[in-house]
Amino acid sequence: MSNALLDETIKAGDVAAYLRRHPGFLSDYPELAMLLTLPREHGAVASLAAYQLQALRDRNSELERKLAEFTAIAAENERLMQRVHDLNVAVLRANTPEVAARSVVARLSEDFGTDHTRLVLFGKLTLPPADWLMLKPEGRDGMPEFVDFQGHHEPISGRLSAERLHRLFGGVAPQIKSAALMPLGELGLLALGSKDPDHFQPGMGTVFLKMIAATVTAALARIQDGA
Repeated sequence: MSNALLDETIKAGDVAAYLRRHPGFLSDYPELAMLLTLPREHGAVASLAAYQLQALRDRNSELERKLAEFTAIAAENERLMQRVHDLNVAVLRANTPEVAARSVVARLSEDFGTDHTRLVLFGKLTLPPADWLMLKPEGRDGMPEFVDFQGHHEPISGRLSAERLHRLFGGVAPQIKSAALMPLGELGLLALGSKDPDHFQPGMGTVFLKMIAATVTAALARIQDGA
């Protein structure tokens, strides 16, 4: 027997001995079970085939689960798109700047499930008093807690610091467990607050938040032009 064949025999024996000592090896490495083939005369092929079949079924179940998840995400995105469209239509139908702003806030509360909304206006933009409105004629200097946020020009979502929550929501700040914050350029910023800690999550898609911000910014531009 050649040394090469002897080495292979020893290695094969070592593998066999290891598998005998660790009968659950394939449970830890199921992908190997898909590659193994046994002679039918050994009788063990039926067991291995059953294992391979179960592995295929498990893989199919996982694929089905992922497909269902993607389908649910697509359906939710479609609903969000419809809500953004309705928001745009409400702004277009408004015949005064005040109605446009109130329509925006009403839609955000009703269609997007927010418990509290804050529209912060900078500079000379003014509207009649409302519990959702904050006027900051001094501009960004009036909201020092949000200087970094406004500099990035990107929406954020999740849990805000207690300082930021208090600045935006005042006495109801302790109720806010998650929030979405959208910059409105030089015109202000928009904050949506929810009592549900999972309503606005970090890393959630910012596309819809940007679309909402664009709609609100357009409504504010109308206010500015009418001022």
